[in-house]
Amino acid sequence: MISLQFLLTALVVVIAPGTGVIYTLAMGLGQGRRAALWAALGCTFGIVPHLAAATLGLAAILHTSAVLFQVVKWAGVAYLLYLAWQMLKSGGALNVTAQGTRESGWRTAQRGALINILNPKLSIFFLALLPPFLSGTPATATLEMTLLGAVFMAMTFGVFVLYGVFAAAARARVLGSAGVMAVLNRSFAAIFAALAGRLALERS
Repeated sequence: MISLQFLLTALVVVIAPGTGVIYTLAMGLGQGRRAALWAALGCTFGIVPHLAAATLGLAAILHTSAVLFQVVKWAGVAYLLYLAWQMLKSGGALNVTAQGTRESGWRTAQRGALINILNPKLSIFFLALLPPFLSGTPATATLEMTLLGAVFMAMTFGVFVLYGVFAAAARARVLGSAGVMAVLNRSFAAIFAALAGRLALERS
């Protein structure tokens, strides 16, 4: 069940830069290590509804219901565009500045969780990722998927923390140049906008 093949597959998936990684990097650069840790925590817990959906078979409903898929998808698109605006807006929660916007850890985590919750493709992704690694025993299938999901979440948190700590360590150098900060804000905003565009093109 928890084989080397599963661990390697999960590691490749987690390391690949996605919306959660970009968000964690942005928080690390903008607000430091503490914010990056909260961001990593939020992104990790944002996976829970999708793992639950995959385990309970709800992902299949999402896949077959075009209306439900479109509602969640466009909510996710709108949220990513909102994050892009927050990167560009002076005083925005994600804007990288020398002063650094201070907010509660829960607010940072909540934003990270929403990024993943509003991505309908994650449920379908887990429905495809986990079953091949099950033992094939129907009686333990739910328990096995839950365990595999927990391992995946632990790996996600660990890798995201490393990304965040790296970004926080680079923060001091970034803050020394207004030009670099401006480029970073525009770059992160462009990435969030591009991710929104990619999500908008997704089909159920």
